[in-house]
Amino acid sequence: MALDTGTRETIESMLQDNKVVLFMKGTRQQPQCGFSATTVSTLDMLVSDYLTINVLEHPVIRDGIKEFGNWPTIPQLYIGGELIGGSDIVTEMLQSGELADVLGMEKPEVVTPEIHIGKPAIEAMSNALQSQAGMALSLQINAGWDHILSLAQATESTVKINVDGIDLNMDAWSAARANGLRIELEESLTGTHFSFDNPNAPPPVNQMTVQTLKEKLDGDAAVYLFDARSPEERDAAFIDGARQWDADAMAVIESLPKDTELIFHCHTGGRSQGLAEHIRRMGYTNLHNIKGGIQAWSEEIDPSVPKY
Repeated sequence: MALDTGTRETIESMLQDNKVVLFMKGTRQQPQCGFSATTVSTLDMLVSDYLTINVLEHPVIRDGIKEFGNWPTIPQLYIGGELIGGSDIVTEMLQSGELADVLGMEKPEVVTPEIHIGKPAIEAMSNALQSQAGMALSLQINAGWDHILSLAQATESTVKINVDGIDLNMDAWSAARANGLRIELEESLTGTHFSFDNPNAPPPVNQMTVQTLKEKLDGDAAVYLFDARSPEERDAAFIDGARQWDADAMAVIESLPKDTELIFHCHTGGRSQGLAEHIRRMGYTNLHNIKGGIQAWSEEIDPSVPKY
């Protein structure tokens, strides 16, 4: 079936506006096939921010992208407008270092990190290994600083370290991000889980009061304040000096040093927290979320700003 002009232009626009685009089944958070899940986890090792298109929600794109790149299966990864391939190719390119080259990234040196594992965590890992013959512990730390500890079939790994009798297998990227990592076993209301304290990860998002924001806006220094709400909400009420969150705002952030102070707000603080966490995963280290959002601003700073 020939690719119609409208669909071709839509695909070309996506590729032109985004360096890395993954056409997949499902979403990045919830892949709907194993090949898409593998491609996401592989790409996540190097890239914290990229565009995904769920072809299950867009049948025209699902058929069109196959014609566009003359590639019959999904997922399909494009970098810089060029088709890279599907799951197997992307995985092989990560292992060989070619994926880093295509992305314009330096490959990390193979290092042996120092990792501390608490005694209860050691015991839990040992019990898991004893109950699963032929399995090994794999630790991945992706570009978004998610720590993934899992049991997998024992294979040759780039880096293997032994901590109190427990072997941890890692790729070079994870090992480069792991030095000084502490792994503990914690109890919570939802059960027992491993916790990771990684000194290499970007600092957490800070909570800023509206009083502090007012002081900054009244000062002479530039303030990078971003409004995570919808345009309709912004029409109803806004804080002077806040920039609407859109592609232009993202371009502004990408032009700034990673330690620039960036401030985010929404209605009450939830959406802006999520946005700030997203920017944190891109490596920015001086992030602030406005506690209580524009509602707190209206109640505590400027009553002329409408509440809704």
